[in-house]
Amino acid sequence: MMYVTSFLFAGLVCMIGQIILDTTKLTPGHITSIFVVLGAFLDMFNIYDYIILKVGGGALVPITSFGHLLIHGAMESAGTYGIMGLVMGMFNLTASGICSAIIFSFLLTFIFEPQD
Repeated sequence: MMYVTSFLFAGLVCMIGQIILDTTKLTPGHITSIFVVLGAFLDMFNIYDYIILKVGGGALVPITSFGHLLIHGAMESAGTYGIMGLVMGMFNLTASGICSAIIFSFLLTFIFEPQD
């Protein structure tokens, strides 16, 4: 059942993004930013952690989880290191995702040619 709820949650987030993209004049960059801020906002009140417990890994796939990880890491490190922990914690939890995005995009530039 966890697979079904994970799939439905990730699909729901994607469907909401597609509806916003189709019905408004917002660009994909705007929608991505909105979802990151929404994930951070939900994590401030521990709502996103509850969603992860209920739907499993499907909550960690959409872009909303990036906002969740930014705030979660920052607040966790702030308790230990103070103000400097805010910045350190944000990059601690998201470093693997950011590094892999940079590395894969660099490698894919050798395979594909840009179009006009």
